[in-house]
Parts: sequence; structure tokens; C-alpha cells
Amino acid sequence: MQIWPGVPYPLGATYDGSGTNFALFSEVAEKVEVCLFDDGVETRIEMPEMDGFVWHVFLPSVEPGQLYGYRVHGPNDPAKGLRCNPSKLLLDPYAKAIDGQINWHPSLFSYQLEFPGNANDDDSAEHMPKSVVISPFFDWGVDRPPKHPYAESVIYEAHVKGLTQTHPEVPEQLRGTYAGIAHPAIISHLTELGISTIELMPVHHFVNDSVLLDRGLSNYWGYNTIGFFAPDSRYTSSGSPGGQVQEFKAMVRALHRADIEVILDVVYNHTAEGNHMGPTLCFRGIDNAAYYRLVDDSPEHYMDYTGTGNTLNVRHPHSLQLIMDSLRYWVTEMHVDGFRFDLAATLAREFYDVDRLSTFFELVQQDPVVSQVKLIAEPWDVGPGGYQVGNFPPQWTEWNGKYRDTVRDFWRGEPATIGEFAARLTGSADLYEHSGRRPVASINFVTAHDGFTLTDLVSYNEKHNDANGEGNNDGESHNRSWNCGVEGPTDDKAVLALRAQQRRNFLATLFLSQGVPMLCHGDELGRTQQGNNNGYCQDNEISWIDWTNIDVDLLAFARQLAELRRQHPVFRRRRFFDGRPVRRRGPVQPGGTVAVSDIVWFTPLGEEMTEEDWGSGFGRSIAVYLNGNGIPDRSPTGERLRDDSFMLCFSAHDEAIDFSVASSEYGEQWEIVLDTANVDPDENVVVGAGETISVGPRALVVLRQVA
Repeated sequence: MQIWPGVPYPLGATYDGSGTNFALFSEVAEKVEVCLFDDGVETRIEMPEMDGFVWHVFLPSVEPGQLYGYRVHGPNDPAKGLRCNPSKLLLDPYAKAIDGQINWHPSLFSYQLEFPGNANDDDSAEHMPKSVVISPFFDWGVDRPPKHPYAESVIYEAHVKGLTQTHPEVPEQLRGTYAGIAHPAIISHLTELGISTIELMPVHHFVNDSVLLDRGLSNYWGYNTIGFFAPDSRYTSSGSPGGQVQEFKAMVRALHRADIEVILDVVYNHTAEGNHMGPTLCFRGIDNAAYYRLVDDSPEHYMDYTGTGNTLNVRHPHSLQLIMDSLRYWVTEMHVDGFRFDLAATLAREFYDVDRLSTFFELVQQDPVVSQVKLIAEPWDVGPGGYQVGNFPPQWTEWNGKYRDTVRDFWRGEPATIGEFAARLTGSADLYEHSGRRPVASINFVTAHDGFTLTDLVSYNEKHNDANGEGNNDGESHNRSWNCGVEGPTDDKAVLALRAQQRRNFLATLFLSQGVPMLCHGDELGRTQQGNNNGYCQDNEISWIDWTNIDVDLLAFARQLAELRRQHPVFRRRRFFDGRPVRRRGPVQPGGTVAVSDIVWFTPLGEEMTEEDWGSGFGRSIAVYLNGNGIPDRSPTGERLRDDSFMLCFSAHDEAIDFSVASSEYGEQWEIVLDTANVDPDENVVVGAGETISVGPRALVVLRQVA
């Protein structure tokens, strides 16, 4: 075999049509071997060159499909944080594809399981997945990323398998795969629902924890990454090594043609190697101290801000390079449109505290590729001071956990200040305006993958996680849920009707709030997990959408809401309300044109809320006027945006409440366009200024000004 020196960049295995260049960073290595596997036979080739601690070699005979790994020779002294062991085959941190799964075996560990103080030099190759050399070439055709502005976005959080596994129109061999997502039946569902952006739960190659496999479960969610460049092979219908890359690209191309963006949920805060008792699979054996944050006075152990055993070392330039190279790769080569960062606060812990001026944020800000896509933070981690909602840099949007909590509390009737509810409904200016951000910085959600589904949120007071095998001790215990009087399944028609109405309340509030709505997959269909609020290990009917038992009425209501939001920019403003008067459209009134504020809050009596009203404590009902005349005449693209004006009446009371419609200053006549207590009215109802309407128990009524 010919062996050429190669080049130190790009890192990873790069096929250029005439051979493959291999490059691996390790500052502690004394020798590195690239190991080629053919029909189970391993060929080891010493990498002859090292520049700037990057070891490299070019092999003209290596083509796409080749399986490979690395063996790193160097110091092994765990007490000093040094964990090189050439008996352990290592995955390439830059592998573009990984073939196979971990076969849990004692040889994967660098110590003897029975005697942890003794070294284990058994060879692990037989039990390790292998990195794959891929072909970078793909016919994208004319692929134009949709680039939906945040203000016009509706995000759909989905699991590749959970979304497609039982869909009757998706061919069986495509279910649970990237190709399944690209199927016309799935794309049609997304477009009819008004989805602009699909946010895929982790697709980076991940590891199934041995403790879960021992219980007959698996790491279904995938938040256990080992390959930051490799789409997981479990989600491919292709049988060839590396085929998942082509299939993933085809999925993105199909979604883009349907005008749907693709966002990836990415987990750069930790890896699947766990704590100091974990296996040696990749980073640990390559350069442990460079890739992981070690305890300063006990480098045998790992800092753990994630609850998973380790934390990626964002202090080190090569760890930061790994993250940035991965992000750029997914944008430039895989054509994705943005990222949702799991436990993003961890990435800002350059020293101890979460720091919005950390190097990671600076790199993202300056990067000409990554800075131009959607960047969504899960703005917390489990470390001290980890809850950082509202504190991320201006370029970022955030999962707004305060929105979720406030809206849940309001509709279940929990005492809460009306002011808090009003702030969340209008884009959370208190969280984002101080940093120069706009309402779209708030990614609004009521439910997500982590927690109850929407149906379970109104059906259970307590979690029911026994199927997870942890004695129901896992998962969040404070869910802000309400079962409407009965725990779990029931035949009580009154309870079922109330649950259906509560779901409509949540969906209507979500779609009509300022900010960016995010819908958890299946919530529009009535998906249930039977009260399991932590389905991370349930790769089965508990977590999959049951497409044969969908709630067609709920789906129709969700589509109606999405269309109402799409048609009326007043529900998706680009700027915060400021309370200033704006000129009202229409004929000049006696005495001159009437100027009305862009937003006005009312009591149920039709009186404007006063400082005393806002400060009077708790409340369960409020109305708000949204002035559509405050919308600019035209958008930057020339679209006409002057809108209708609306009034929204919210009541979380147990009994019906009479609301007085605002005076003629705000509009002469109003048409009821949505009532969560009456989804199928006999005819359009028009009421005049100052008249009274009845808002049912726990209901939301939306009125549109009649021109």
C-alpha cells in the first residue's frame, strides 16, 4: 500500500477522488495508527507526519465505503488525566459516517471491571463500530434554503423515528428513517399544518447506554452523542456503510423543495463516554484533557455540568474547533438551516460561571457561515447558576421556559400574576428587550420532547414512568399539569370535553402569542405517552405517534390557528409593543383622527387596566386589544402588512364570565372568529362596541374588527 505524507487539514478522512487523507489531532500522542478494516481483517498504518499536533497521512488506495479507526499510543496515567491506550480502537471525532453500534464488552473499558485499579489491555476492535470514509459528492440540483424569517416561522419538534414509524402511507421499509421524513405523506402533513421549520431531535451518531440495554430499553431520544459529523445509521433505509449520508441529504433536499427548513437538535455539551468509569470510545483515548473538562485538583475525574458524567472542554481551542467545524459542515455540506443547542449554558462555561462573552459565543458571532443560520439555545444546564433564560447574546433565540410555565399555570387556574401572563403573551420584553433583541428571541412552547405531551398535560396530575424501570423516580415531578378531575383514561364525557377544550386553549395561546411558536410532534394529533413524562428510553408505541388513532378535530383546529397566524401579521410582530398611539385606519372622526395605542389591556368590564389593576395580585381573566394599524404598510419584500385589529378575551375561571367589548374608540363592530369553547358555531357572530359577550369556563375568544 502506498503511503503519502498527506496534509493536516481538514481533520478527519477526506476523499478527493484520487485517495483519502486522514488527519487526527492529539497533543499527547507519541504515535498514531490509522486502522483499516476489510472483512474483519485489520491493517494498521502508522501516520508518519505530525504538524501542530495533527497527525496525518494520505492513502491513494482508500475509497468511499472503507471502514477505519485509530489507535493512539501515548501516556496512560488516569490520575493525571492521561488515558491513551492503543489496545482500544477509537472512532474518528471527525467521522462523516459510523457503521455499526457498540457491542458492550469489558474490552471497551481501560480498566478491569472487577478490579477498577487494574489496567485492561484487551483489544476492543471487535466490539466497536467503525468510522466510514464517505463520498462527499451529491446532486443537490437547485437547492435553495427557504430562509424563513423568525417572525414567519412555526417550528415542529420531531423525532425521526417517532414521527414516521407507524404512518400507514409511508412504505414499511422507509418508516423510522430519513427517507420516511422525506415521504410526501409526512411533508403534506407538515405543509397543511403551516410548519415552516422542522427541528429534528438528535441525529448525530449516538450510543445506547448499556444500563438501558440491560433493561430491554434504549436511548431513544439520542442525547448521547459520539459522532458530531455523522448522521446516525439507525435512521437510514440504506444497507451500505455511509449510505445514511446520502439519505440525509436527500431528506433535506425534499424538505427544502416543500419550503420547509431543517434544524438539528445538537448535543455539544458532553459525549457518550461518560465519567471516569466510562468506556474508551473516541475522545478519551485521543487526548482526554483537551476534549474534556477535568477537575482541577483531581484530573482523574470530570466536571459534570450536564448530569451525564462529563462536559466538553470549551476552554481548549481544538474542542472549540471541533464544535465550529461540525456546525459549518452541517450547514455547508448537509444544507441544514440552523441548530437547537442542548444545555447551551454549558458551552458558555469557559471558566466556572456561565459567561455570555465566552469564546464560543465570540466564534459563532464572527463565523461567516454559522452566524447566518437559526441559532436556538436551551438556555440552562444543571450546573450552578445554570438557568439563563433571557441572558444569551443578541444573535440567539431561546427556548422560553418561563413562557411554558406561565401559560400552563394560567390555564390550570393556578394563582399567578396577570402581569406575568401578559408579558409572556406579548413576546417577553422583560427578558429580551434589554439586549436589543425582538419578540422572536422567544421560542414559545407549552410542551416539548422532555415532559408530558399536550394530551397528557390535561390528563395527568402525576408522572407515570414505571415502564422506564427506575421506580418512577425519573422525570420531572412538578409538571404544572391538571387532569381535569380524573387521573388518566376515562369515559366521563364532561371530563373528556374539558380536556379537549384545554388542549385548544393551549394551542390557541401558543399560536397567537408574540414570538416563535414551537409545536411538539403529535400534539396536534392527540398523541399520548400514557402519562410517561420522560420517554427518553421508550423506542416503542409509548413514544411513537399512533397515526391510526389521531384526533381529527384537534388537527383541524391546529390548522385553523396556523392559518389565522399566517394571515395576520399582528400575531407575529417583528417589534415589541410599546403602548404608543398609532393612527387608526378609517374615516376621520369628528374632531379629527383618533389615535389608539398599538396594544391595550382591559378588565372583563371593558375598562382599561390601571396600575392598581396590574398590582392587585392574582387574576384569571383579561382581554387585550391588538392594533393591526400599527403594522408597517409593507415588509422588506414588498408584501402588504397592514392588518386587521383583534381583541382576545382570556378566562381561566371555572364559570362563564361576561366580557364587555371595548368602546367604539377601538372599533364599531367585532366578529367572533375563534372560541375554544365552541369550535363549530352555527353562524358568524358580530357584536357592537360596548356590548357584552359570554366567555365560557376556561375559554379563549378571539374577535376581529369588522372594517
